[in-house]
Amino acid sequence: MSSSDADLIAQVLKRQPRAIARMMSRAESATPEDRKALADIFRLAGKAHVIGITGVPGSGKSTLVRSLTLKIRESGRTVGIVAVDPSSGGALGGLARPALDTVDVLDAAGFDVVLIETVGVGQDEVDIVSAAHTVVVVSAPGLGDEIQAIKAGVLEIADIHAVSKCDRDDAARTVADLQAMLGLGRGDRRSHGWTPPVVPTSAETGGKIDVLLQAIDDHLAHLIDSGEMALRQRCIAEMRILKAAEDEVRALLQAQRQGRLAHLIEQTVERTLAPHSAALQLLDGFRD
Repeated sequence: MSSSDADLIAQVLKRQPRAIARMMSRAESATPEDRKALADIFRLAGKAHVIGITGVPGSGKSTLVRSLTLKIRESGRTVGIVAVDPSSGGALGGLARPALDTVDVLDAAGFDVVLIETVGVGQDEVDIVSAAHTVVVVSAPGLGDEIQAIKAGVLEIADIHAVSKCDRDDAARTVADLQAMLGLGRGDRRSHGWTPPVVPTSAETGGKIDVLLQAIDDHLAHLIDSGEMALRQRCIAEMRILKAAEDEVRALLQAQRQGRLAHLIEQTVERTLAPHSAALQLLDGFRD
């Protein structure tokens, strides 16, 4: 590691905002020159409670994140926030690698809690389960979130359900509907004896945010006491290895655009070679 990298990492560990911002930029670009510093950051991380906040657009995630952050700060803990846009970073879908490296930066900087807020569209909702220790799925009354959650498979990933805008008249029905579906056994996150609670909240008035934070803290204690934290850490590690491998393979494929890939494209366009066969030939070229 260069002396400049060592100095930058030392400043990150001291939670210097400029250093953290610079390291986040390096996580986003992730050039080959940056990988050593990011690897050192990774080795220094691993202490924060990583919480995923997801849900469909319009469910009030951002407002809830702000209120939850204030409540965590009131408890004396520090909070880092990563807002995930799955369209950035060249990801094939779902959570991009830069977002996970950014979590490491905040973790290594000593933030007690790191919140990952997803944009709430597509694969990133499901990927969050493999990136966070605790997953909070946010639903709002009147949006039919419970039906959308079933279709998207989001119901199954929640450790905690938060119903936002609970000051509205129709919030009680959303809470009851979610509780009924959980009562029917919908969802497979009840491992090791944990039953996902449904917490009505109001970020606008601050109502029940303390109850939500208590549920989050209770879930962390459950993970540690039951031994499930170790299993989740392995799940996170597996997902990150596969994400990194996808990035490397994609880079190799891009490098072949003017060579082997171009020839295979011509054969596929002429329908003399099926796409799957072309893909196998392309990958065989990497084994030479």
